[in-house]
Amino acid sequence: MTSISLVDILKAREVVKKSRSVVRTPMLTNVQTRLGLEKGSVDINLKLETMQRSGSFKMRGLTNQLANAPSSVLDGSRKLVTMSAGNYGRAFAQALHERNLKGVVCMPETAPENRCQLIQGYGISVERMTSTELMTTVKRHVIEDGMTFLHPFDDMNLIQGYGSCGLEILEDVPEVDLVLVCCGGGGLVAGIAAAIKLSGKTDCQVVAVEPEAAPSMYQSRLDGKPATITPKPTIAAGLAPPFTGGICFDLAQQFVDDVVLVSEQDIISAVETLYGIGLVVEPSGAAGMAALLAGRVDNVSSKRVVIVLTGSNVSPKELDKLVSDNVKK
Repeated sequence: MTSISLVDILKAREVVKKSRSVVRTPMLTNVQTRLGLEKGSVDINLKLETMQRSGSFKMRGLTNQLANAPSSVLDGSRKLVTMSAGNYGRAFAQALHERNLKGVVCMPETAPENRCQLIQGYGISVERMTSTELMTTVKRHVIEDGMTFLHPFDDMNLIQGYGSCGLEILEDVPEVDLVLVCCGGGGLVAGIAAAIKLSGKTDCQVVAVEPEAAPSMYQSRLDGKPATITPKPTIAAGLAPPFTGGICFDLAQQFVDDVVLVSEQDIISAVETLYGIGLVVEPSGAAGMAALLAGRVDNVSSKRVVIVLTGSNVSPKELDKLVSDNVKK
């Protein structure tokens, strides 16, 4: 079984802290009354990864990946390739641009066009395809073109970097009872859960949240092994990879307490609710809030909850459409 240590997470955190591309994001505390919930019913705190420079948590992991990359990558002699529906691709493009490196992002056709344009704006090539073709294309670039693959979720250096977010949660809300984290491939929730549990906070529940349209980790738990799925169309495209990574699955089995699913309407309602209190959160980034507001998590009464809001990369046009469509319903 895959192992991870607190020492490695602490080392990754030092790498993250030294990076100019990553900030220590704030924790917005005691927001339950602003959300229209009764005072004392539940203590809700929001970890605002939406305020990262790249607009999402992804740079935490990517920074540690690059810090541990081969010299042939760092000196620019080998190009990099990855696959992403948006946020990892943006962080990848920004990081490579800052280091004057070259790379390619393989992007599913379901990702919004503006994500593609944003990545290309950093001088990084984008190739679009169906989600089932992503890994095949990545492997072709590695074998035929000699590129180095940076995995967007199933990579130990990446996961250790994400663990820095878990350590910050414990510093800001040391008595946390429950942490809700969106889950695509599973790298973020694996890193956060490992950091929290290995720090000795074993009584804190960490729950992964996936869209019903792309339940790869949920299905993996049922199967007892990493699952490959065919995601259905979802507004949370960033949470819809076609498979769960083996490393992520192993760590989730050890440290993640549960996986819950949310509907498209749950996600839209969460985005609208957060917008109503002044927070711009993309659909993928609002899945944790969706799970709480829709009652997908049991026994939250009187608990101290942290919800990780993971990304703010949504255009005004997209956000307006989401909110206006929800109002019509």
